[in-house]
Amino acid sequence: MDKVPTFIYRAYQLCVGLPVILIATVLTCIVTIVGGLFNAHIFGYYPGRMWSKIIIRVLLLPVKVEGRERLDPKQSYVFVANHQGPFDIFLIYGYLGRNFKWMMKKALRKMPFVGYACVKARHIFVDKSGPKAIKETIDKARATLQSGTSLVVFPEGSRSFTGHMGLFRKGAFQLADDLQLPVVPVTIDGSFDVLTRMAGFNFVHWHSLRLVIHAPIPPVGEGKDDVKQTMDKAYRAVMGSLPEKYQGYVKNDDQ
Repeated sequence: MDKVPTFIYRAYQLCVGLPVILIATVLTCIVTIVGGLFNAHIFGYYPGRMWSKIIIRVLLLPVKVEGRERLDPKQSYVFVANHQGPFDIFLIYGYLGRNFKWMMKKALRKMPFVGYACVKARHIFVDKSGPKAIKETIDKARATLQSGTSLVVFPEGSRSFTGHMGLFRKGAFQLADDLQLPVVPVTIDGSFDVLTRMAGFNFVHWHSLRLVIHAPIPPVGEGKDDVKQTMDKAYRAVMGSLPEKYQGYVKNDDQ
């Protein structure tokens, strides 16, 4: 695949990939919206999982997953991952192998059709408009975790401009500490190379994707110091599995 000329891959995206992705997205939203009326636990996860795999496969992107055996199928987790680009969504949704809810920006709720499907899937929108809204967001996340479902968070808060990691925010780690749940660091590698962050339309670049699921970090206590300790461990774990060219902290201006 790496020997195929760029113009051929781009033509394939326009003629084959784009139509398939649009149809798959519409069908996934419909199934999620209708199914979510009856069982958001099932229809909030499995249609999205299939949709993500379809997108990655139709774009001919190879995927490697490491560390899935480290997870206990009966345990709820707070998964924290670096945020390289849009394909992080497809990689985690399609290949993490765990039923979960996303904690996502409130702005995504306004996306036509997709945003409404996320509402019906019972994903959690982060509202930072005031103390009351923040508390309601945390309460929803807490209720999700207490029901036995896991949570996936991008603690950097926004996508990378360079492929490097920004800083982690403590919200997800505080939530895990409050409920005494394990935090699982997840490294996403290759997503930035597939689709870099830029304004306007951009073609997908063929590149392999890698998802590394690190060993869960169990709660070691409860309190501010324990939250920081867990956050530091998770940050080092995620950073440690990135390729050398993306090692090191780079400030993200819109974080």
